[in-house]
Amino acid sequence: MTLMEALIAGGWLMLPLLGCSLVAVVIVVERLWALRAGRIAPRGLGEEVCSLAARGQVNLYWLESHSPLGGVLAAGLRNARLGHEQVRARFQEAATAVVHDMERFLSPLGTIASITPLLGLLGTVVGMIEVFAVLVSSDGGERAAELAGGISQALVTTAAGLTVAIPALMFHRYFQRRVEDITVHIEEQAGQVVEFLAHHQGQLTLAERHEPATEARPRAADERSPAGGGRP
Repeated sequence: MTLMEALIAGGWLMLPLLGCSLVAVVIVVERLWALRAGRIAPRGLGEEVCSLAARGQVNLYWLESHSPLGGVLAAGLRNARLGHEQVRARFQEAATAVVHDMERFLSPLGTIASITPLLGLLGTVVGMIEVFAVLVSSDGGERAAELAGGISQALVTTAAGLTVAIPALMFHRYFQRRVEDITVHIEEQAGQVVEFLAHHQGQLTLAERHEPATEARPRAADERSPAGGGRP
């Protein structure tokens, strides 16, 4: 049975099932691209921020444009002079916004995983109603084509509903787990920066101007070299 034959055999209920499958595919592809750990919370960024802070200056413009984790760390560093509790609170607020963005479209995907089996079941009920309607008719024995059509609709819609629901449910659970893992990674790196600030005794300068990271890092490296000396 070809796809077109299945659509015809399933009746009008195949249209919402087809629409749900297309929406689910778009959501899955978009979330696979968006929920990349390297894009949201790159490893080593917390250590790099601590290293820059230890040298006396952090470029917040570069940090915010680096990644969502960079935006979380920049939000906390802006309140570094207000105490560690304020820094931690701003970290939590910014991280909540990042988590909310990561969970975008997961609710519709979960809804699709829930309603498509019900649509398939509805198709089964409609198909069986047609079957019994043919059976109770006076010439039911002669209307074998209509009888087979009702049975076909019942089976096709059920299969189509499960075919959409099972992958949608699997990807929904997978994305939920990925969001949880990235959230834990964000919390770990934010906690690392909070711990550094708690023990940092030097002056912390926060630069707000646009300064590419490629320019900021060499200058910071010069500050590490001995006075009057160049790089080794």
